[in-house]
Amino acid sequence: MENERPLASPKQNEIWGSDAIAALLRELDIPYIALNPGASFRGLHDSLVNYLGNERPQLLLCLHEESAVAIAHGYAKASGRMMGVALHSNVGLMHATMAIFNAWCDRVPMLILGATGPWDAARRRPWIDWIHTSADQGALVRDYTKWDNQPASVPAAWEALLRAAQIANTAPRGPTYVNLDAALQETKIGPLPPLPDVSRYRAPEAVLPKAELIDAAAQLLSAAERPVILAGRFARTGAGWKSRVALAEKLQASVLTDLKAGASFPTDHPLHVAPPATFLHENAREALREADVVLSLDWIDTAGALKQAWGDAPIGAKVILVSPDAHAHRGWSMDYQGLPPADVYLMCEPDAVVPLLLEAVEPRAAAAAEQRAEETTTDKTLSLRALADGFNTATAGLNVCLARLPLGWNGAYRHFKHPFDYLGGDGGGGVGAGPGMIVGAALALNDSGRMVAGILGDGDFLMGVTALWTAAHYRIPCLLIVANNRSFYNDELHQERVAHERGRPVENKWIGQRIDEPDIDLASMAGAQGAFGIGPVTDLAELQPSLARAIELVREGNVCVVDVRVVPGYDSSVSGSPARR
Repeated sequence: MENERPLASPKQNEIWGSDAIAALLRELDIPYIALNPGASFRGLHDSLVNYLGNERPQLLLCLHEESAVAIAHGYAKASGRMMGVALHSNVGLMHATMAIFNAWCDRVPMLILGATGPWDAARRRPWIDWIHTSADQGALVRDYTKWDNQPASVPAAWEALLRAAQIANTAPRGPTYVNLDAALQETKIGPLPPLPDVSRYRAPEAVLPKAELIDAAAQLLSAAERPVILAGRFARTGAGWKSRVALAEKLQASVLTDLKAGASFPTDHPLHVAPPATFLHENAREALREADVVLSLDWIDTAGALKQAWGDAPIGAKVILVSPDAHAHRGWSMDYQGLPPADVYLMCEPDAVVPLLLEAVEPRAAAAAEQRAEETTTDKTLSLRALADGFNTATAGLNVCLARLPLGWNGAYRHFKHPFDYLGGDGGGGVGAGPGMIVGAALALNDSGRMVAGILGDGDFLMGVTALWTAAHYRIPCLLIVANNRSFYNDELHQERVAHERGRPVENKWIGQRIDEPDIDLASMAGAQGAFGIGPVTDLAELQPSLARAIELVREGNVCVVDVRVVPGYDSSVSGSPARR
């Protein structure tokens, strides 16, 4: 990204508080800081540009704070690394809260830098500094960040940043918030003090369970006749992927995956018994009901999955729970889900447990593999299913990372065969995160040879559309395909359900839902921000050439949006109903 290189600044013997803060950010190896500018951190902004030369970290200008956080979210999902976000005082933080909640629920690391003040009231400018100063700014996000602090000196700021980075990167991971007083940033401190050795403050290595717990879990699994593995959140490593496949094959266990989490097991494997879904597919519920041992590997909402299978009846299987997630639970948000039973509880990351179980379990004889016919469609309408088929054809032979999927997506539409094939949901169900998360993932994978794409709804696209400008400005190639039904359609389904229950006209379900009259030209919105816009694609015959052209543009280094006017509706084989659009 050579388009924002600053002029060199003269060497100075005395520096400012924000220079010292910037210097430690470089030591922490923060690659980027996404921001929407604000006077409260003008000192830090200057230091990042003129003291560090806008390099390690580099600033990424965003047009909205929510997009800034979503970009950092997508970057962490794709890279496993934390990047930074700078938010302007209380007002910028309030803009960003939904995106921070997403990152919290999705358990991704993120360093959020806030600013306030001056905290010393005698140093505040009339009016503006007063409305941009809070008595406890961190309280805005304290219930959905892992830790927050407002340091009052450079040494305290260094310790706060070291602690914030350590906590954010310790499982279960999550965002941390450090609020920097404007006066601290803009105070001259003399020569730079000796920087701390950041290697001495790094996050701890993965916790390993007691040997007796591994033995207890291995005994249950080895004796099981119908084991089921719930494959949830994992790091995106090839070694971890192979270990999970090897464990499933050694046990001949049925495996379930989830669209809320990223790809964790090959969905075309004979042991993968049901398409991944937001709510369990009927085949998945049946597999759980028949199980005698369930191994839950950091599954999102284990209790909910068990309830979908057994309802209010007693759970008829032994449960091995592997997750550190309880370390992140708070009382404000219910993102911790229901309380699952556990006959063996290993409170650590599943990536550390799977190799130990693989070594400890006894192999089971392989059953005859059931041949499953691939689903095909003869639908000639421009449905979401038709869009999926067209996307699969257009991307055949390409390495693609899907960073976003819409709520109506059926997990059978596309197989995931690699940990980067699909990155999972946004965590908190915050509509508008899609564009930013796609851009962040593309930033992380820019030199990987893997094309980053996302298929998202029109509501999601419209709420986060300004992230396109950041992608175009910094030349971050990515493909956004909008499954555009011109409606917040999931809420139409909710209105239809309510109308049925109350004996009222279902024909009115569209009122307050449809995005038309005037129609919104999504391709023009993309073009106005420097991206390529294709569409609207209104006919099935237009789909394949439009997608082929879009992929060509992205592979040439561009940002491209394809507006595909899909017919409203959900695939009847999608189990359950999403909560929102």
